[in-house]
Amino acid sequence: MNMEFRVLDLFCGAGGLSWGLHKNKNFKTVVALDFDKNAANTFKKNMPEVEVIVGDITENDIKEKIIDLAKKKKVNMIAGGPPCQGYSMKGKKLGLADPRNFLFREYLNIVEEIQPKVFIIENVKGLLIASNGWFKDEIVHSIEKLGYNVEYGILNASDFGVPQSRERTIFICSKEMHIPLPVSTVSKKTTVRDAISDLSYLNSGEGCFEQIYSIDAQSNYQKLMREGSGQLYNHVASNHKAVAIEKLKLIPPEQGKECLPEEMLGKQKFKTTWGRLKWDEVSPTIDTRFDASSNGTNNHPYLHRAITPREAARLQSFDDKFIFYGSKVYIRKQIGNAVPPLLAKAIADQIEQCYSRKGDSL
Repeated sequence: MNMEFRVLDLFCGAGGLSWGLHKNKNFKTVVALDFDKNAANTFKKNMPEVEVIVGDITENDIKEKIIDLAKKKKVNMIAGGPPCQGYSMKGKKLGLADPRNFLFREYLNIVEEIQPKVFIIENVKGLLIASNGWFKDEIVHSIEKLGYNVEYGILNASDFGVPQSRERTIFICSKEMHIPLPVSTVSKKTTVRDAISDLSYLNSGEGCFEQIYSIDAQSNYQKLMREGSGQLYNHVASNHKAVAIEKLKLIPPEQGKECLPEEMLGKQKFKTTWGRLKWDEVSPTIDTRFDASSNGTNNHPYLHRAITPREAARLQSFDDKFIFYGSKVYIRKQIGNAVPPLLAKAIADQIEQCYSRKGDSL
């Protein structure tokens, strides 16, 4: 039985979650909200059929607009990830002192108004232990109080075909049933080589917004990423300073700062700074500073540069036909903050399978 899940995407960002949900033909995002106009612009240009609202979910007029639209468009599913900086394993871990950590209440207020059949919440894995588990307990209690069954846990995107180790907390909530989190869909991890070996020709400062493919696809993953895309977008290498390039020249393929002489180590405290990606492993977690050589393990396995936005997007499992818009800084944020689409697809497939087995008609 085919069922249509009509989705409201809250805190939608550039659209990774919806882009992945759409890979299951029974899921269709109809309304999306984000306060970042640049991310919302990228979302709208890639999914023009979706009504995208730019605004602050804490403002009453925005909430009313979203709720009215969702009801008119017969939304029966809500998805989203309230901003996660306050829960993150990085940074100051402000916990109860950080107002961003309470945006989940705004999300659940909209759930209460719309009463969807199912909703999902995505966040950083630190959410489960933030403030000694207080936030996790509060979220679960609030969800159950609304009459929903809830299943939650940590998923690693690399278990679903994403060439990146990215652990995320996922809540799947349904009125009719318990929907367990999906289990791994791959027997072999997709590696950095699988993801970006066909893009390995730019040097520092080279590339342009739109270009032709210079190298044939070399893996099934690359063929998958190229489907529907006649051109290559966002493949532009950072224009590194000469001193950064000299450092990278001293770092052999797949190695890191341990190869640098002591006088060139700099002040970075973390072991992963100046690191090169390893060809035959998954990438570490992509963040919003992936184009800086000194930021972490963001450098190409052997070229003397950090990865490009398109390479980072590939490591996040964005198809090449998904184009990012805005300045370099905004594009970094859009990619680094996104939900990997293949992880979102796995969640969609799991929800669909559970409802299909139940034989419920939405």
